[in-house]
Amino acid sequence: MMTSKPSPRAIVIEDDSSWQQILSEILSDSGMTVDVADNLEDALKLLKAEPHRLALVDLSLESKDHSNEDGLRVLEAIKRLDPGCQSILLTGFATVELAVSVLTELGAFSFLRKESFNRAQFRELISQALVSAPKIQADEITPNLAAKSTSNIKSEPVSHKAANVLVVEDDAGWRSILSELLTDAGLEIRVCSSYGDALGALRRETFSLAVVDLSLTADVVWDDAADSDSLEGYSLLANTRVAGTPTIVVSGVVGVDEIQRAYNEHSVFAYLEKQAFDRNTFRRLVREAIAAGSTFSELDQLTQREREVFDLLAKGMTNKEIADALVITNNTVKRHLKAVFEKLDVHTRAAALSKARGG
Repeated sequence: MMTSKPSPRAIVIEDDSSWQQILSEILSDSGMTVDVADNLEDALKLLKAEPHRLALVDLSLESKDHSNEDGLRVLEAIKRLDPGCQSILLTGFATVELAVSVLTELGAFSFLRKESFNRAQFRELISQALVSAPKIQADEITPNLAAKSTSNIKSEPVSHKAANVLVVEDDAGWRSILSELLTDAGLEIRVCSSYGDALGALRRETFSLAVVDLSLTADVVWDDAADSDSLEGYSLLANTRVAGTPTIVVSGVVGVDEIQRAYNEHSVFAYLEKQAFDRNTFRRLVREAIAAGSTFSELDQLTQREREVFDLLAKGMTNKEIADALVITNNTVKRHLKAVFEKLDVHTRAAALSKARGG
């Protein structure tokens, strides 16, 4: 039974009701659950109550006092209370000095001037912020947040013998996040930042699990108009499938077609979107994938239709008989058998039948 994962949570901290409405609407349209506060005190309460993935903060939270800079205090609180939250500061009173301070000292993701606000550009900025790696580190978690996290998930080793996990990710921030989560689970990891490096690792070593990003070119920003064939991650998925390595995709590529392709063509164990990444969900899937991988069979590589063709082949049916039984053409049967032979690393029907008998 599938359960829907919770939407990523955002917070808008803005004293102007018009801006509250504009920002909340854009965030809601992006699939986020939105909290709203119009002053420092309420903002702090919300930040303590729930973790957030994104915060939009106005510099001045007092309309009658243009010198008010409570927004900076909010950014300081986010850095302290909710370090996994990306923050964007909006203001009508911008200076170069302020922008530098916000970005370097307070760790904001971006700094926007209200007078040059553009909805389309803002939506793109939100997407970039959500795809970027969460900033949280294990030693930065406050006691309250740590207690809340550990109460929901047991920290338990996957097995007595540490499993070996391949991590393939070109973004340094995400490499750090994934590596930390996996090593904390008692796993050994092999980290690669490129397709070539990862392919070599797969040829030389055996892994209990692979965690792969589809987009492995840092200077290419993925969008719906891009060609999915250019994603090197798919080539890696083909190799992990042949190797019999359960694979979890963690990617900023969120198109429905791309996600379905990962499942249908490459039989990935799970697909997690970076925009809504949840640590507890990732930990759980890692445990489940490694457990499932221990019972992996060569036949698990086959698609449902390929398995149907293979099962009929194992019964001694000819290509024509298989075609008649499945109501498909002879050429389609040949195409499926070709794929089956490649996945099972055999070249003849006799060798395939031997595989069917466990030989």
